[in-house]
Amino acid sequence: MLFPTSLVGSYPQPEWLIDRERLAARFPPRVRATELWRVDPKHLDQAQRDATLLAIRSQEQAGLDIITDGEIRRESYSNAFATALDGVGVDNPGTAPDRSGHPNPVPRITGPIRRRHAVCVDDLRFLRAHTDRTVKITVPGPFTMAQQAQNDYYSSREAAALGYAAAVNAELADLFAAGADIVQLDEPYLQARPEEAKKYGVKAVNAALDGITGTTAVHLCFGYAAIIHDRPSGYSFLPELAACSADQISIETAQSRLDCSVLAELAGKTIILGVIDLSDVKVETPAVIADRVRRALPHVSAGRIVLAPDCGMKYLPRESADGKLVAMTQAAEQLRQELAA
Repeated sequence: MLFPTSLVGSYPQPEWLIDRERLAARFPPRVRATELWRVDPKHLDQAQRDATLLAIRSQEQAGLDIITDGEIRRESYSNAFATALDGVGVDNPGTAPDRSGHPNPVPRITGPIRRRHAVCVDDLRFLRAHTDRTVKITVPGPFTMAQQAQNDYYSSREAAALGYAAAVNAELADLFAAGADIVQLDEPYLQARPEEAKKYGVKAVNAALDGITGTTAVHLCFGYAAIIHDRPSGYSFLPELAACSADQISIETAQSRLDCSVLAELAGKTIILGVIDLSDVKVETPAVIADRVRRALPHVSAGRIVLAPDCGMKYLPRESADGKLVAMTQAAEQLRQELAA
């Protein structure tokens, strides 16, 4: 299919499940933030399952071709996985600057990083059991997790990133064995820390993907629009990903009005093209979204484009997210008809 449609990862969590006002008033948590959940812990797992099912059905009703679990069970895209590893202490957190420079409590690396058990596999199995469409699940990438931790053990942050990569690699193998069609590594800090990324970012990503045979993606962006408001017009780290072994590269172009000529440097990669602006709750028209796709077509073939929002949608009101997803699927159909003609 030309122009398949997908979320990047997250879908808005219901107000009855999580305190959305508190969620939006802080930076994304790097350690656990269980105080955000509204539901009694005895009933939280069932409530999260119910909300995940709502997210799945909403994506299907919007017409998406590739379905995620909406990251409904997560307080942030990274903290659930990053705090489930051996060698990482969360009871006595460290501190690291966010991409805005704001100091944040983060996991403290106190020993060799090891994955003690599968983290996202149950989420994937639930997703797989409740849709017959292509499914994607996301895992935080090793470079980003190393940036979001205080390293009190490894000789360098690069060594810590490779420790995380081994844990991610084991998770990816289990996710594909459990039925994932696509697994995406979320690596926004490749863009936020470009000088360090140029030294070992691709090395860490490739270590995480070593030996993995399923379809893989890497997502990098300029941060959640609800939190990071200024957008540069170009990525400080993107062409370098031509050397990574991921099949797909997920980027944002809508809010940043990205110069899409850079996509020519990612020959051979499928591009998950961010075409939904998350800085505005107003729903774009299909025509506006189709125009954003057309900006990329001189630089990447239609057969290598997946339509998606710029980033995760978790901070949007649900009605806005749903409207934007419907408009995106309508834009994809419009583009298919144009090419067929």
